[in-house]
Amino acid sequence: MRLFRMLSLLLVVVAPSAFADSPYLVEMILVRQNAEPVINSRAAPENWDEGAVRLGDKMSPPRLNNIVDKLNADNSYTVLAHKAWEQNLGEQPVKIAITDGQEQFGQFPVEGTLNLQLGRFTDIDAQFWVNQFDSNASVIASEHLNQTDVRTKNNQLNYLDGGHLALLIKITSLTAKPPSAPPPDIQD
Repeated sequence: MRLFRMLSLLLVVVAPSAFADSPYLVEMILVRQNAEPVINSRAAPENWDEGAVRLGDKMSPPRLNNIVDKLNADNSYTVLAHKAWEQNLGEQPVKIAITDGQEQFGQFPVEGTLNLQLGRFTDIDAQFWVNQFDSNASVIASEHLNQTDVRTKNNQLNYLDGGHLALLIKITSLTAKPPSAPPPDIQD
């Protein structure tokens, strides 16, 4: 009985930390697939970032520069945005607003949101718009990437294909231990 009480107490102490948010590095690359025909869509609504947290100064040095270099060297792709940041992820979804380029009357050349929820895998909803402006700073054309309910593996590069727009994303735990070295061979 005493053992049961101790186990119960241990679960009360350890369980909340098991479900707490953990720090992760999120890195994303938004690309246009030049071989696919461009599909113009409506411009982003004025409230495209409603309820989202802005990245602000949370940016981290990107680690996937070698992938970006390969994409830039291939005429089949155009890299539209490359961002990396650290943030806590957990069981509660987190919505992040991402922009790239000069703001013009509340719109950006690249704007969108990522909704991330951590579980055994990470569930992602991605909404991005790529806008073109005229000389009066009005949006004259827009492309849209919409990927919902995508389940991705952590610690590996994931590809979300949206037709002519695609998203490469990698979510890496900053607290997970690196894999241990295999044991040395036992000789007879």
